[in-house]
Amino acid sequence: MSIQNIVEQALKEGYLTPIMETEIGRICDSVAELSLEEYMALDRLMGALLAGEVVAMPRKQFINVMEELVISEATVRVGELESVNNIVLDVGDIAAYALNRLPPLYATTEEGASYQRQRAQEELQDLIAQQVEEAIASFSTRPLINPERSPIQKSKEDIFHQMNNLLKSYAPHYEQ
Repeated sequence: MSIQNIVEQALKEGYLTPIMETEIGRICDSVAELSLEEYMALDRLMGALLAGEVVAMPRKQFINVMEELVISEATVRVGELESVNNIVLDVGDIAAYALNRLPPLYATTEEGASYQRQRAQEELQDLIAQQVEEAIASFSTRPLINPERSPIQKSKEDIFHQMNNLLKSYAPHYEQ
């Protein structure tokens, strides 16, 4: 769709959607210079927006309150463990692991976010702590990445041998 078509549609319907706005931005970013017609169409759109003839529809803002709660829990737990033990854990890895095992708690208003936080603290705090603990247990038992490892070579003759060795290293007692 062209800028002129988008502007005509916005003038006709009386509103500019986030999708229309994104498409105009994409078109503007993809060309070195706009044509005179495109500049004129954008000027018409700007005038219509300023006059109130076209209303820009707001983008829907939302947050996942569960992310805040999990990151907070993970940060506290990882901080405690790192101060006592000589291990380094990535809070992002821990949070992602736990979030993939917890329900999302989306909110679009501050009131909704407050409700979700209260609900989570009353009903889900134990589950959040449990999933963060499981994540920490999972990541703290993983071996450090071997700095001497090498990528799988691309030769067809050797690929099966390398894959076999890789699988054996992950399951050494599988075929015994």
